[in-house]
Amino acid sequence: MTDKRIVLTTTGSEEEAREIAHHLVQGHMAACVNIVPQVTSVYSWQGKTEEASEWLLIVKTTTAAFGQVCQTIVELHSYDLPECICLTIEDGSANYLQWIAESVTVD
Repeated sequence: MTDKRIVLTTTGSEEEAREIAHHLVQGHMAACVNIVPQVTSVYSWQGKTEEASEWLLIVKTTTAAFGQVCQTIVELHSYDLPECICLTIEDGSANYLQWIAESVTVD
């Protein structure tokens, strides 16, 4: 297991996805953010089943930066309850994992 993490979140617009992605990378909280356009989400919200087109963000970061990543997502996000799910990267290319480590810095 590594200290590298994948964080998932979704947004309701491409512009919001880009804003969050740029903020995370420029703030050195993430090495990379992939934006996957127009995924369809079916979810339960306030007792009803909803469906929406969203943009999925796949954030490459570290354990140490996870708190700042989630805080930033919450601060910049338009949703009342934005998704912020952290997945462990068990293993990967040594060079890629090193690039994440070098790219992500936390205060």
